[in-house]
Amino acid sequence: MTIAVAGALTLSACGSRGGKSDSGADNASGGGKGGSVKVVIGIDAPTSGSLSALGLGIKNSVDLAAKQANAKNYVPGVTFAIEAKDDQANPTTGKQNATALVDSKDVVGVVGPLNSSVSLTMQKVFDDAKLAQVSPANTSPDLSLGPDWGSGKFTRQYQSYFRTATTDVVQGKFAAQYLYNDAKKTKVYVVDDKKTYGAGLAAIFADEFKKLGGAVVGTDHINPGDKDFSAIATKVASAGADAVYYGGEYPDAGPLSDQLKKGGAKVPLFGGDGIYDPEFVKLANGNGEGDLATSVGVPVEELDTAKEFVANYTAAKYPEPYAAYGGYSYDAAWSIIEAVKAAVEHNGGKVPSDLRTQVLTELGKVKFTGVTGPVAFDEYGDTTNKQLTVYSVQGGAWKKVKSGTYSG
Repeated sequence: MTIAVAGALTLSACGSRGGKSDSGADNASGGGKGGSVKVVIGIDAPTSGSLSALGLGIKNSVDLAAKQANAKNYVPGVTFAIEAKDDQANPTTGKQNATALVDSKDVVGVVGPLNSSVSLTMQKVFDDAKLAQVSPANTSPDLSLGPDWGSGKFTRQYQSYFRTATTDVVQGKFAAQYLYNDAKKTKVYVVDDKKTYGAGLAAIFADEFKKLGGAVVGTDHINPGDKDFSAIATKVASAGADAVYYGGEYPDAGPLSDQLKKGGAKVPLFGGDGIYDPEFVKLANGNGEGDLATSVGVPVEELDTAKEFVANYTAAKYPEPYAAYGGYSYDAAWSIIEAVKAAVEHNGGKVPSDLRTQVLTELGKVKFTGVTGPVAFDEYGDTTNKQLTVYSVQGGAWKKVKSGTYSG
């Protein structure tokens, strides 16, 4: 998909802050005032449904970036606005949203989506239109490295695709190394939800865990939305696993953790950034204590570079917290803003007529200190920031256990 979670999450429908709804530009960010040129940053995220806690944090953080750029007059002659679309974590809806954003002439770059499976349907649409896409949350390696990355053949299929979150190649291996070397677990049962993100992450984890000397004592799959995991709990208990690794997201991971313990498999469930959310703890019904999750980066609250973001987000009084991807969403939006600034400067201080194309040209060269630390992209459009953190549920909340930089 997933840094620190601010406050208790409130699930609510998008468009609660005024301006237009997800179907159009949100003028809360300003637009075209005083003779300036309105430049729109598109957003695609699940702002309704089971993953809305994360999607609303993405939307609000991009909105904040646009407002901050306007308040600072960061790009003279330009007023930034946002246009947000709700993909409901559905790939088909995501593709439709991509087409709509391409057709919206003022949109020069898009932040999103949350889900890797949604991004797979959007990439070609954006690339054909030369519209830059920067995801704050996608972690599937296929999106940047191509379908054959596992065999060492890296191919950047879409030049318009960038991301501020590190990939599952990094996250899955980091998790395996922690579970085997630090948590001293040697037998793991691996479960995934068969989706692009979950299945990919689980496979990378399992491969690395076995290379380290651990044993995968069983594997299984669930369908998103399943309610009964008792059969898996029985299998895990009988397999003698001392941990379960789950590739998927919190709406299913929470109930899975609950039923594992109730079914006699009293072992920790470990997952990726897709389960790192307070909703997981709630859905585990008190049985998530000791469960683990990795998430990209380090806790925002610990970063000096994030203090201004946290203060400004609080002052803006958004009804929802910035959640797991807020900092990465702000940085994704700011990378587009930096690209707009460079395009204007390279055109004698005027907004070029082909701004969308110029933003894409400038985006790969962007380098700045963002909320999450240094922001830059490699030759595949991936972030150069490879920091990760392991969290554990302690006392009914996620607590940091270990942070580090993955070095291969």
